[in-house]
Amino acid sequence: MGLLLAEVICLSAFYIEIRRAMGGNHLSWAYVFEWPIFAGYAVYVWKKLLSDDRTPSPDPTLEVRIEPPSEPDVALERYNDYLRSVHGKRDDADEPPPP
Repeated sequence: MGLLLAEVICLSAFYIEIRRAMGGNHLSWAYVFEWPIFAGYAVYVWKKLLSDDRTPSPDPTLEVRIEPPSEPDVALERYNDYLRSVHGKRDDADEPPPP
């Protein structure tokens, strides 16, 4: 249905633009060539979607382990400290932020 709608729109626009171009509107000549390209692209995408080999989803039984880095990231810690200072948040949430 989507391909049919795209083709109807593109070919209708092509017909309108070719009539305008023949009537003397020189800018319409660019659209005369543009709309058939759009129609061809719609067919290409449609064929690509139909023949696309989908990659299999990963096996859910596989276990993924993300290990923390062996040493702390100093730049990340500094950045997090900066963000806490900007937003007025500190690690000790019992005390109110400084004025």
